[in-house]
Amino acid sequence: MSVAAPEHPGSRRVPLDCSTLLDHRGGRGVCGCCGALRPRYKRLVDNIFPEDPDDGLVKANMEKLTFYALSAPEKLDRIGAYLSERLSRDVARHRFGYVCIAMEALDQLLMACHCQSINLFVESFLKMVRKLLESDKPNLQILGTNSFVKFANIEEDTPSYHRSYDFFVSRFSEMCHSSYEDPDIRTKIRMAGIKGLQGVVRKTVNDELQANIWDPQHMDKIVPSLLFNLQSREGTESRSPSPLQASEKERESPAELTERCFRELLGRAAYGNIKNAVTPVLMHLDSHCLWEGKNFAVRCFKIIMYSIQSQHSHLVIQQLLGHLDANSKNSATVRAGIVEVLLEAAAIAASGSVGPTVLEVFNTLLRQLRLSVDYELTGTYDGISGGNNITKDHEERQLQEAVIRTIGSFANTLPTYQRSEVMLFIMGKIPIPGLHPALSAAGSGPEGNRMIQVMLLKSLRQVTSGFQATNMLTALPSSFLDPLLSFSLLEDAEIRLLILEILVSLIDRHENWPKFSSISIISDISVLKLKVDKCSRQDNLFMKKHAQQLYRHIYLSCKEQSSAQPHFETLYALLALISIELANEEVVVDLIRLALALQDLALTNEETLPVPNRCAVHALSAAYLNLICQLTTVPSFCQHIHEVIEMRQKEMPFLLPEDIFIEKPMTPKSLDNVEGEVLFLQSKIAEVLGGSGYNTERLATPYIPQFTDEDRLSKRKSIGETISLQVEVESRNSPEKEERAPAEEITFETLKNAIVDSVGVEEQKERRRQVVEKFQKAPFEELAAHCGARATMLQSKLNQIFEITIRPPPSPSGTITAGYGQTQSRSIPVYEMKFPDLCVY
Repeated sequence: MSVAAPEHPGSRRVPLDCSTLLDHRGGRGVCGCCGALRPRYKRLVDNIFPEDPDDGLVKANMEKLTFYALSAPEKLDRIGAYLSERLSRDVARHRFGYVCIAMEALDQLLMACHCQSINLFVESFLKMVRKLLESDKPNLQILGTNSFVKFANIEEDTPSYHRSYDFFVSRFSEMCHSSYEDPDIRTKIRMAGIKGLQGVVRKTVNDELQANIWDPQHMDKIVPSLLFNLQSREGTESRSPSPLQASEKERESPAELTERCFRELLGRAAYGNIKNAVTPVLMHLDSHCLWEGKNFAVRCFKIIMYSIQSQHSHLVIQQLLGHLDANSKNSATVRAGIVEVLLEAAAIAASGSVGPTVLEVFNTLLRQLRLSVDYELTGTYDGISGGNNITKDHEERQLQEAVIRTIGSFANTLPTYQRSEVMLFIMGKIPIPGLHPALSAAGSGPEGNRMIQVMLLKSLRQVTSGFQATNMLTALPSSFLDPLLSFSLLEDAEIRLLILEILVSLIDRHENWPKFSSISIISDISVLKLKVDKCSRQDNLFMKKHAQQLYRHIYLSCKEQSSAQPHFETLYALLALISIELANEEVVVDLIRLALALQDLALTNEETLPVPNRCAVHALSAAYLNLICQLTTVPSFCQHIHEVIEMRQKEMPFLLPEDIFIEKPMTPKSLDNVEGEVLFLQSKIAEVLGGSGYNTERLATPYIPQFTDEDRLSKRKSIGETISLQVEVESRNSPEKEERAPAEEITFETLKNAIVDSVGVEEQKERRRQVVEKFQKAPFEELAAHCGARATMLQSKLNQIFEITIRPPPSPSGTITAGYGQTQSRSIPVYEMKFPDLCVY
């Protein structure tokens, strides 16, 4: 619109545009008639800007503008568009004072107006915020961020179907990585970026109509930006001012703000969003090699585990396990870092949050343990070439220890029944050459099998630590106890010690083991403050079924020449805990007989034990009898035990634990003169206990272990050689090798010769190979025929034995006379006999 200027003499008429009448201060018209022609909302907007931007927003005019916006909400979008136009012009002209006033006005309008037309106004507002964030001026970026944060805290009454926050996610993430030269300004920009991301999350996370902030395209920007600032904790803490210099808000560092934002983000994550939130964390730790330091990775996942909902903890653990598998060929330090994080996560995730795939968790950890053993033996990682494929033994051993600790940590979160399943699962994983040959590393040989056995047994020890079973029968079935005890017969001292420790952990249900950690003669066991409960019916049934098996393995462990002080200390703890946890009257009697049998073992020395071992067995027997006599509280029994101990202290102190279980024990050259009053007498003990109601006959019977074929192999180097005995017996009794011998009188010598055959070592190996090959390659029909022939052969042998040893009963029909004047009884079947009438009815 153009107007005519007033006419003067000697002048000409010049048309003027209204825009030339507006000054730069607030758009206020020079001419009153032109101002009246502008729309009211524009006049109200212009009036909030003062002539001097340093004066700030004109509050009275701002109240008028707010009232107008509330009275005419349909004008709100136009107000926003006009403010946006003014702000863009001011930004371009570097009039930053008016920019601040415009943003303040927008903020007040947003807080005051909640009508259905707010969406169009918000679009103008976000356009202005975007304009500020695109600026290269840090102050404008911070101003735009603060306005966006205020907007994010507003709950809108109407939904928005087309609003997008992609730009803000990208821009705020970029600000989080700011590298501005001035450190103070750089810190402010980064904190503004963090607050902006927090605002985006708050605005979108609970609004189903908005873009899904949990999508990988957004999480891959948000999470690494937060982690980048979380790493700066140490540097910022040293520069933080004192409380007297700044308020708490001002002292907050980017790392602290990031942690709050990260916790808020994770706390809002639903079940289906956990994976998208955790995956960028794993990628960030991989990209920046942060697993090796462990501390930052552990801190990140502590934040995650404490922030997410407890029922979702197992999802994080499963992702960590999958990441561990994905890095199975990476360096040992990286894998150890992941395992350490798993350890901490398992400790936080209590109450069975391992999830439904319990065995899969342990299967993954055991697989990593086996791979580590393979890498340690072979010295390289498969599939990695060049100079980085050489392993470091000490790093692999540290990884193995970390995996074992993690297995124990996971087991502690499980209920009793699940822990029993895990124990059985691990027992089934222990390699046995000949049965599980695939478990050992290629080319590793027996040493690889031994190392895997040791590692898995250590894992089993961790699982059984703190295990408290109310029913020993169900907690320790034969399928677990039998293979476990078979390991105690191995020649390897380390494996036998692990087995003993596992047994002690399983039996110790009241944490009494630490009180028997060392062998000593305890004068008064009341100082130990033992926790003792009455033996339950289930415990009695367990001991009836497995007691003799336990006694036999304790006895055989004492016969091993490689047993050292830790073995005898653990054996003492095992005997003591059986007496406290599982003992009834019958068990007490058997344990006393076992202790006396150990004394006889050390005396007779049939196993040619060295003198220190014999002294150790004597000391073990004395320490246990001293304990059991006080548990039975029979005065005469205690008197006899104490008299023998006092006599040993005077004459033969090397037969007591205090003198033998020391660093440099003083042992004699021989024990031939050990007799008389320094020995515990079985007859005396049976006599004094018989008066208290114990089974005298059983007490007087010496304990003899029930030897089995398994016990004959107590000196074997590997449990896999157990199969050798079975193969050998089958090969000796095969029909092809059997030669029919004429019937002869069966004596003890003939039976002994039939069982114990002197076959050369080479011939035995060849037989084993042939039998194994036959059962692997022969068709089923041939194997069935072979078994049938064996059954027929066995029946014929039994018939021969019966004919020789069993005499027929006298026949009612009399005898018949054979040649040479000899009489021979003729056996008549019962159904052919004639009985008197009185016997028949």
